[in-house]
Amino acid sequence: MTVRQPRYSKEEFARRGNEIYESQIRSQVEAGNHGKIVAINIETGSFEVADRPMLAVDRLYEREPDAQPWVIRIGHRAVFRFGSRSLRQSV
Repeated sequence: MTVRQPRYSKEEFARRGNEIYESQIRSQVEAGNHGKIVAINIETGSFEVADRPMLAVDRLYEREPDAQPWVIRIGHRAVFRFGSRSLRQSV
């Protein structure tokens, strides 16, 4: 098994990942994929969409074994939500 090491700080990962998602990927994946996961290689901009984070990352690694993946949930601010309350307003 290959041990992959991050080459960037957490802040740089987040900056690059969010920038690539907003400028290049969001418009391609948003329609019809709400709630799915996007794994983005922050060095090349290539990406994979899947229902689960590890599936998206594994697919990205199959194509690019040396990828530096950033993961985001389509239509949400975070990949996971903690707690029992929804962020949506109650009616």
